Amino acid sequence: MSEDWVTMTAWFVIVVPLVIMFFTLFMERVEARLRHGAVQENEVEELLENARPDEVRALFRQGIGRALELFQLRRVGRAGRLRTRRSRDRS
Repeated sequence: MSEDWVTMTAWFVIVVPLVIMFFTLFMERVEARLRHGAVQENEVEELLENARPDEVRALFRQGIGRALELFQLRRVGRAGRLRTRRSRDRS
């Protein structure tokens, strides 16, 4: 009986840290994916300060992801128009 207890304890001492280590590595990968897809606080603040009605509707109907997508598309469109104007003014 004593040998069984020692053997089980040895396996427990070896297996538990390995399980914890693999779980930690797995959770680190999950966290990295979530961090990559996460919405930044400053993007949300900017959206809420400058949102148009269609972006607000998208926020309530489809969530923050779609609302930010519409907002960023509008900003990119505006930046493209500004670049076009500046190039025309220089000519």
